Amino acid sequence: MSVTMEPRIQYAKTSDGVNIAYAVFGDGPPLVYLPSAYGIGVHYYSHMSYTRRSIDQMTAAGLQVVRYDGRGTGASDPTEMEPTLETAVLDLEAVVERLGFERFALLGHFGGAQAAIAYAARRPERVTQLVLRDPWASVTDMYQMFPGNRVLAAIRPFAEQQWELVCINIAAVGFGLADSDMSKDYAAAIRSGITPAAWVRAEQATEKIDVTGLLEAVSVPTLVVMDMALPGRAPAAAADWRGPVKRIAASIRDARLVTTDEFAATAVEFVRGAPTTAAAGSTPAVHGAFQTIVFTDIAGSAALSQRLGDTAAQELRRVHNQIVREALAGHGGTETKHTGDGIMAAFASASRAVACAVTIQQVLRDAGSRAVAQPSDQLRVRIGLNAGEPIAEDRDLFGTAVDLAARLRDMAEPGEILISDVVRQLVAGKGFLFNDRGHHALKGFEDPVRVFEVRWQEAAS
Repeated sequence: MSVTMEPRIQYAKTSDGVNIAYAVFGDGPPLVYLPSAYGIGVHYYSHMSYTRRSIDQMTAAGLQVVRYDGRGTGASDPTEMEPTLETAVLDLEAVVERLGFERFALLGHFGGAQAAIAYAARRPERVTQLVLRDPWASVTDMYQMFPGNRVLAAIRPFAEQQWELVCINIAAVGFGLADSDMSKDYAAAIRSGITPAAWVRAEQATEKIDVTGLLEAVSVPTLVVMDMALPGRAPAAAADWRGPVKRIAASIRDARLVTTDEFAATAVEFVRGAPTTAAAGSTPAVHGAFQTIVFTDIAGSAALSQRLGDTAAQELRRVHNQIVREALAGHGGTETKHTGDGIMAAFASASRAVACAVTIQQVLRDAGSRAVAQPSDQLRVRIGLNAGEPIAEDRDLFGTAVDLAARLRDMAEPGEILISDVVRQLVAGKGFLFNDRGHHALKGFEDPVRVFEVRWQEAAS
């Protein structure tokens, strides 16, 4: 019998003082999965294998998935206010600010698509990709996709007295009765995830929220998915869903519309910018999301081997690799490849990338003298960072953004962290200290590059 691991719940406070419960699953480029039906999010993970399976598949394929409960649901603060589009956006903002994400992908499912659309339209500079899974823009769309919701509207007055019966009807509307286990799971998730009064308020709010007018303002790369593997979806019902989903895709500039029964794989491929599994031969080169690239390099590696011998030098490399990988795990970085005497990694957040580099130098400073018998043979590392949109191919990253990060690594002295001006601007106001090293002519770059040194010795540990 499989055992479901409970997610580690953390909290973010909104600008209007509400504590929002969230959990982070996996490592890699961040994908923020908004609450779906009735504003419930991470609470579904513990109660529904359908939701759990999608998240587990996306994290296994290399994404960091964030789920959270909207205000008044799950483990978030209860509230007697009727939810609105604006409060849904406030909840989202609280979570991404708490996690320090500068740029991230958004996933909106069912009614959760409305807040995702609103945020992407208003803050396109922060959204790398927008994924809309069976979305609706208005109550008209919702009733076309779920005609049974008109029945739910009729039984709202009985929610307090007959909550268990109402939850069974909610499950029947959402998943049908063909899969009784799924319906039981969903009914249990609703019953424990939201109070009857909060459910009524959520139903009333659904009738008022309409983001149709925001669709044309969405400019970020968008994938609209019609998920044919949704439990309980009959072929006859697919026609009811197709109309609203197609209208949303047609209204968003350059949106891609996909019908699939492999939602998780489709979403991962879109967010990561490359196929999730390599076919025979090379995968095609595609432009990936905006990322911060980090290169580390053990200074004087060849000389270390001559002085210490191959065995001791290799032990130093193992120490370096362990420390770097632990720092990557702690700051949300993804190792791209090992370069022999260093590691290349990618981050969705520039501030997390710089913080990771600082952590590496601080830990290596302390661990280097303990790694070998003689304190003079310390482990010294050079680190370079740049940000941009690299090209993803065969599970590696290429292009100008990567080349400049490597050049900065090569330029750095042992124990230094050098960053480009792009990275400096992205982390402005985040508490880091810098020295302006001026403009430098770097190999392969026509124009001089402005370089900054991170004053990591003065950074808070």
